[in-house]
Amino acid sequence: MTRPIALALLCAATLSTAGCGVRARRTDRIATAVAGKVDASDTAVYLTPFGAPTRPFSPAVRVGNLILLSGQIGTDGASASSNAPVPGGIEAETRQALENIRTTLTAVGSSMDKVVKCTVMMADMKEWDRMNAVYRTYFKPGRLPARSALGANGLALGARVEIECIATA
Repeated sequence: MTRPIALALLCAATLSTAGCGVRARRTDRIATAVAGKVDASDTAVYLTPFGAPTRPFSPAVRVGNLILLSGQIGTDGASASSNAPVPGGIEAETRQALENIRTTLTAVGSSMDKVVKCTVMMADMKEWDRMNAVYRTYFKPGRLPARSALGANGLALGARVEIECIATA
């Protein structure tokens, strides 16, 4: 048996007890949480900056130094009380979705400058370039968040675009 294989087998065999890498640390944290000792940085805080949610999700959740935002569509206002996207097509909806994200981030103590990851869902990927033209104006050059994008069939309220973000506090 070669030395790298032997080391890998030894590490795998002792993973749960010897602290071999990230997996063991995660196992230790889970064991601590099960024992009732939850690390404060792992505790989720459900943020409701606009009052009680009208839909079955929180606008934002804070875990440690991360703020995870629910997806925003281009309705008039981040509070989710509007029932239709703003008129004007993909550009107007993208702008309003990002304004809703800005409003939510500000309300929970963060900002667009602290966004580290976005996911963009689009009803029609042919509108990609037009969405990007608006999207890029919300972030400083050289500080563009990591991003995933996908085409979706049937976004909420007939929206053309939905954007969710993760930011630091």
